[in-house]
Amino acid sequence: MQAITALSPLDGRYESKVARLRPLFSEFGLIRNRVKVEVEWLKALSREEGIGEVFVFDAATCAWLDGVVRDFTEADAMKIKGIEKITNHDVKAVEYYLKEKIQGTALAGLGEFVHFACTSEDINNLAHALMLQEAGETVMLPQMDRLIDELHAMAVTLAGQPMLARTHGQNASPTTLGKELANVAHRLRRQRLAVAQAPIYGKINGAVGNFNAHIVSYPTVDWPEFSKRFVEGLGLLHQPMTTQIEPHDGMAELFHAIMRFNTVLLDFSRDVWTYVSMGYFRQRMRDGEIGSSTMPHKVNPIDFENSEGNLGLANAVLGHLAEKLPISRLQRDLTDSTVLRNMGVGYGYSLVAYDACLRGMAKLEVDPQRLHADLEGSWEVLAEPIQTVMRRYGIDQPYERLKQLTRGHRVDREGIHAFVESLEIPPAAKKSLLELTPHHYIGLADFLARTPLP
Repeated sequence: MQAITALSPLDGRYESKVARLRPLFSEFGLIRNRVKVEVEWLKALSREEGIGEVFVFDAATCAWLDGVVRDFTEADAMKIKGIEKITNHDVKAVEYYLKEKIQGTALAGLGEFVHFACTSEDINNLAHALMLQEAGETVMLPQMDRLIDELHAMAVTLAGQPMLARTHGQNASPTTLGKELANVAHRLRRQRLAVAQAPIYGKINGAVGNFNAHIVSYPTVDWPEFSKRFVEGLGLLHQPMTTQIEPHDGMAELFHAIMRFNTVLLDFSRDVWTYVSMGYFRQRMRDGEIGSSTMPHKVNPIDFENSEGNLGLANAVLGHLAEKLPISRLQRDLTDSTVLRNMGVGYGYSLVAYDACLRGMAKLEVDPQRLHADLEGSWEVLAEPIQTVMRRYGIDQPYERLKQLTRGHRVDREGIHAFVESLEIPPAAKKSLLELTPHHYIGLADFLARTPLP
């Protein structure tokens, strides 16, 4: 298949942007992790004293088994797919592949201990958990960190750049551009920490979660403890209480955490789009790049539009996963199986959006003159500090008097100064108000913008 004929843009237009996810969330990635779980289970059985029929594997045997996983190729995956055509069962095909693989080795007599006492969901839930774990550690969290670090660096650089705030879209008390960026960086950081801390569970306890077959076969083995050691040995959290399936509540927590990160980033993308439209930011163009097919002057904020659109798609998929996966009829139904194959879709659209946002941020250039002009034309925003100082000194109806002066009117420097001069307040307070300008009325915004990330 060529990228240009792909049905999904993740495998077409955005193929290069999600390439890091392909080995993890593709069917190849799922099969590879199934093989890993089956191999690790066989190794674990060999270490259990109570299972005498499985001899203790020496270092060479363990190394050979590790090589089966480490050197697993697309050709190996296709062999398993070929077996599946006969079995019509994807996990059983992995079992048969491994049984065939160990023929002619010291493990040849242990074929029936491959997949011993396991239900397919024992293998699948652990494979999916390993996929999520690796994707988080190697792709998603590093890209989230890059976004946060770039944004925080911009915030520090622009910490002191005054900017007119626009609460409800109307002129409001000034802030700094850096402080507004810092707000987003801190929000993203908190959600990134939630993503990193979201639990990734695993279970391996048989057909309905009771170790039925295990106990019949080896009644003296402490199977709950054995299961716990095995799952934790894979780097996952052990889920001790299940039906046939691991309940996926941890997955829902993880996907919701990513959705919250995405929602904050979507909010940022819309705000930057607005700042570009207001002229607060200019965008650098690459040679040969075209903004509009008919209007030569245009430089469109396409990266932030791309980010917003793909974040919406990502959250739609992740939201469905989070809502659907914890629901399963009685002890098991297969509706989760087909849905779980789309984890990479939710992650993929997220990754496309992160890339677009980073690309857009790299093009931004502040226009200080535009920011200055907005502030210079908005002296009415000083009504807030003036009426607050009036309150301090007990002047009657300060809010109402400033409302009469400024509401619905444009007030210039002279009008503000004339009002201040008329106030019966201490000379030092009057002098301070007369020295105040919209450009300097930023409170602690500069300091706050430099606050280290949590």
